[in-house]
Amino acid sequence: MATNSRIPGLRDHTPQERLAMVAESADVDPTALQALLPGDGLSLAHADHMIENVVGLIGIPIGIATNFTVDGIDRLIPMATEEPSVVAAASNAARIARSHGGFSTSYTGDVMVAQIQVLDAVDPHGTRFALLEARDELIALANEQDPTLVSLGGGAFDVSVRVLPTRAGVQVILHLHVDVRDAMGANAVNTMAEAIAPRVAELAHSRTLLRILTNKADLRITRARAVFDGELLGGAQVVDDIVAAAAFAEADPYRAATHNKGIMNGITAVVLATGNDTRAVESGCHSHAARDGRYAALSQFEKDAEGNLVGTLEVPLAVGLVGGATRAHPTAQAAVTLLGVRTAQELAGVIASVGLAQNLAACRALAAEGIQRGHMTLHARTVAASAGASVDEVGAVAARIVAERRIRVEYAREVLAELRNEKHTP
Repeated sequence: MATNSRIPGLRDHTPQERLAMVAESADVDPTALQALLPGDGLSLAHADHMIENVVGLIGIPIGIATNFTVDGIDRLIPMATEEPSVVAAASNAARIARSHGGFSTSYTGDVMVAQIQVLDAVDPHGTRFALLEARDELIALANEQDPTLVSLGGGAFDVSVRVLPTRAGVQVILHLHVDVRDAMGANAVNTMAEAIAPRVAELAHSRTLLRILTNKADLRITRARAVFDGELLGGAQVVDDIVAAAAFAEADPYRAATHNKGIMNGITAVVLATGNDTRAVESGCHSHAARDGRYAALSQFEKDAEGNLVGTLEVPLAVGLVGGATRAHPTAQAAVTLLGVRTAQELAGVIASVGLAQNLAACRALAAEGIQRGHMTLHARTVAASAGASVDEVGAVAARIVAERRIRVEYAREVLAELRNEKHTP
């Protein structure tokens, strides 16, 4: 049975009931998702093998975004985030895109780049040519380090060299291009860079310094596109206003920073849930936003001939399904199982689609009603909990502070005190 990402009324159930419903809709054995539950996921013993000086764990809520169709396949999306409205907003945007086929994606490949820094070259341009002449030798030496990757069809396949003027003098920078297949790739490319650095130094008659990957993964680009129904968005004026808001983000770096933050709300939540490197992805995306020398929006929105909104997003996504926390973290394994992705390419396509959906939802809220209305309604539950409300009291406190438009912790405490007093007054 294929996944059905439409689960009406999911929010009206308890977390335990939701998990059972999600497992059924994804056609996944519920026991495979047990690691999503507190106490069944990452243990202190597991954590002690992941990083140094472990003393405890921090919990981040995992919600399930619904309604997503990506490249013709329904996906239920695990999102790890502490921010209210993100999961609901992405789900609603996916619903609006669903009537026009959902999200379609494309991918440039699984290529990561290692950089080797050459210092003190007497003839930098001659050194560049000498290194390029040794291309095949350097590729062969790099591939000796990871025969498994090569056997899977990956491995080093190209070399490029730049002469780079810096304030510390002219440097020669060698790039080793590596197809990392379904891995994020940091360990593989760093190992290769370390291995070939001594030979690079010999060829350059100089010395090497840094030997490490770049997180500017511009050879690992994922693109997502969707058509959002104009009527479901709220009509022609809303569509036009979203286009105008998007144009603002394309032209102004101050607006672009917040616009892109909305994209990353979706991207980072899925990257974190699947055990991938959030910092690597974030640095890659933000560097891509400045690729033309000015920080700008990562997405674009346009109106098509039928009056619908067409959204497009292009981002570098260095994510994988093998190695790292994706395999070491039991909750990440459960999240990947729920997603049902089989390759890094499929995972990247899902992540980019969620980023575009979240971006559309934020732009629509800004253009149609202001960001605070929906966001603060959901935020009110967090405020109520912060004020000391129990699980049974959160709903009543949140409803009251929203109705009175005083969504502040100090007022939530007053409301909570009143409700408790009423409860105990005969």
